[in-house]
Amino acid sequence: MTTLGVIGAGVMGETLMAGLLRAGWEPDQITAADRHAARLAELGKRYGIGTGSTAEVSAQSDTVVIVVKPQDTGEVLPVVAAAIRPGTLVVSLCAGVSTAQIEAAMPAGTPVVRVMPNTPAQVDEGMAAISPGTSATEEHLDHVSALLAAVGKVITVPEKYQDAVTAISGSGPAYLFFVVEAMIDAGVMLGLPRDTATTLVVQTMYGSAKLLSESGEHPTVLRERVTSPGGTTAAALRQLEDHSVKAAFITAMEAARDRSRALAQS
Repeated sequence: MTTLGVIGAGVMGETLMAGLLRAGWEPDQITAADRHAARLAELGKRYGIGTGSTAEVSAQSDTVVIVVKPQDTGEVLPVVAAAIRPGTLVVSLCAGVSTAQIEAAMPAGTPVVRVMPNTPAQVDEGMAAISPGTSATEEHLDHVSALLAAVGKVITVPEKYQDAVTAISGSGPAYLFFVVEAMIDAGVMLGLPRDTATTLVVQTMYGSAKLLSESGEHPTVLRERVTSPGGTTAAALRQLEDHSVKAAFITAMEAARDRSRALAQS
C-alpha cells in the first residue's frame, strides 16, 4: 500500500490530501505534520487521516510531500532527511526552492521532484508543473503526476522553466482575481448593484475560460469574434491598449519571475 506524508498542512497541503481522498485514496494511506497542533487535530478529525511530527510522518511514508514556506525549508529539510527511509520520494511544493537545494539536504541519491501548483486545485481545476531532480526517474514523475491529477492538470517541464511557471500559473489566479475585482468595481460605477455586477463578471470569466479551453481556438481569434468594427468592445479595447495593459501584464510577470529567482538564492 502506497503511503503519503504531507509536511505542512496549510491550504495547499489540505487541498492535495482532500483531492486524493475524493479520488479514492484511503485515509490510512495519508499522514500529515504541521507546526500548529490545533490545525493538525482539526484535519485529522475532518478527514480521518493520521497525524504526527515531521520526523514521524517522514519515517513512515513512501512519498513525502513538503508544503512549507520557502523560508521554513532550512528548518524542515534536515528533519525530513534524518528520518526518511532509503528510496523515499521527496516532493517539494515550496516556491522558488530548487531540486538541487533539496537534494543537498537529503541523503545521497534521494529522488526529488519539484512542483509548482496553484490555488484552483481547491476545486480540482489546478495547474501544476513538475520537474525532476537528478535521481528522479520516469516512474517517479508518473507517480507525482498521478497525485496531482487528483486536483487538476499536470505538465512536466525542465526545471529552468519553473520561475516562469511560477509567474504565469502559480501567481496567475491573483492576476485574474484582480481583473475580476476591477470589472466588478467598474460595473458598480456604471450603476449596477454590486451583486449583479459580481454575477455578470464571474460567469463571464468562467464561461470565457471554458470556451477558450473547449473550442481549441487561439485567444486572438475569440477576441476578434467579440470585437465588431467601431463597436463597444473595440472602444473598450482601445482604452486598454492606450493604457498599456498588455505591457503592464508582461512587466508584472517578469517581476514575479525575478522574485522566484531571488527566493531560490536566499
